Amino acid sequence: MQSKSKISMRFFDDREVRAVWDDINAKWWFSVLDIVSVLTDQDDYNKTRNYWKYLKAKHKKENSEMVSATTQLKLLANDGKRYLTDMLDYEGIIALGKTFPGTKANRFIEWFTFSPESIDGKSKTKAYALFETSFVDSIEVGTIKGLQQIHAYIFGGLYDFAGQLRTKNIAKGGYKFEYAQYLNSTLLQIDQMPETNFGEIVEKYVAMNKAHPFMEGNGRSTRIWLDLLLKKQLKCCIDWSKISKANYMNAMIISTVDSSELNKLLKHALTSEINSREMYMKGIDYSYYYEEN
Repeated sequence: MQSKSKISMRFFDDREVRAVWDDINAKWWFSVLDIVSVLTDQDDYNKTRNYWKYLKAKHKKENSEMVSATTQLKLLANDGKRYLTDMLDYEGIIALGKTFPGTKANRFIEWFTFSPESIDGKSKTKAYALFETSFVDSIEVGTIKGLQQIHAYIFGGLYDFAGQLRTKNIAKGGYKFEYAQYLNSTLLQIDQMPETNFGEIVEKYVAMNKAHPFMEGNGRSTRIWLDLLLKKQLKCCIDWSKISKANYMNAMIISTVDSSELNKLLKHALTSEINSREMYMKGIDYSYYYEEN
């Protein structure tokens, strides 16, 4: 049932919700324990597991269809091992959420029913697919052309400016990115920046972030660009799951004047698992999570 190429991570209130794609039935299965942890605001694994046991027994006595629809799949845990975990499909999770009272459960259901047909949903699906295509081997690594190729692939058909350099000035949180009139010359300089060691690659990444060459989708495209550069030059990539959203965003803000914090954060998260499909998919999940408001 389980397709290793499609293991996903969702986030609600900074908590992980693991999901696995079922090729045979063409649907996602979601970790029940992750959902219960979210809805009870519980960090203790044993307490979460015991509460689910109680809830499962209660619903079983009531002949709940939700419990009969539960299946078990092996999921990767924090200790690096895989354990059989209770899973529910989309309808099962909605039914589970409705058994919890309060506004948090309502917010969760609203979040969970987010449409994959949105621009973010569609571009994320295309970002997943990039790993599986031969196109990834044709991307020019470490250049603005390569970044444009990535952006065009992910956002093609979604934005009319996919892969195109912006011609307008943009800013975020009071920080002004490179002025549009100087963008082309700045990008030529970035292309020429050295990339022979980790420090140089981080500096190149920081410079590209300051340039912010597209109207939208810069972060998601550039993180893929960074990983491709690290894979080519150093035979490693970033395990983005080791970097919290708050720490990453803070380091990126500081990097506009000092990149040492970002360097330290990224170096701590380096992995040699450059051919791992799961590592890549997890990276896309975190990358999109960083961009959520």
